[in-house]
Amino acid sequence: MRHILPDVERGATILVAALRRGKKVLICGNGGSAADSQHFAAELVGRYKDDRPPLPALALTTDSSALTAIGNDYGFEDIFKRQVAALGKSGDVLVVFSTSGASKNVLAAISEARLRKIKVIALTGTRGSGLRRRADAVIVVPTKETARIQEVHQLVYHSWCEYIDATHV
Repeated sequence: MRHILPDVERGATILVAALRRGKKVLICGNGGSAADSQHFAAELVGRYKDDRPPLPALALTTDSSALTAIGNDYGFEDIFKRQVAALGKSGDVLVVFSTSGASKNVLAAISEARLRKIKVIALTGTRGSGLRRRADAVIVVPTKETARIQEVHQLVYHSWCEYIDATHV
C-alpha cells in the first residue's frame, strides 16, 4: 500500500491549495461511494478533530430533488455533470469515489470538471487505474474487492482531514 502514498499526498496538496484560495470541494460517487462523499463533505463543513472554521464542501449526492429531476429529464449519466456545471468554478476541486472507475455519471462529472478547469481527485480500485489519464491525482487501491477499496478510501480522506487540520486552512 505504500505505493499509493505519493498520490494521497498529491490529493492533500490539491485540496489545501484550493481551500486556501477560497475555492470549494465538490464530491460525488454512487452507493457506498455516495456515503463516502457525504461523510467527507461533513468532515470539511463541520470538523474532523480540531475546531476550525467550516470549509466549503458539497456532496453532490444529497439533493434528492436535483438528482431525480436531472435523472428524469437528462438521464442518470448527467446527475453529477449538471451539478458540476451549475456549482463548479475554475480552481475548485472535484473529488470522485468510484470503486470500479467506470461509473458513467462519475466519468461525465470528471469531463465537465476538466472543461471548467476544476481540479479532479479520483479514488478508485484496481479496475479504475485508467482514471490516471483523466485526473490530477488518482488513488488506486490495489484490489477489486469493493469493501476493501471503500475501507482504504475512508482512511485516505480521513488522512486528508488530518492534514487539512494540521495546515490550519
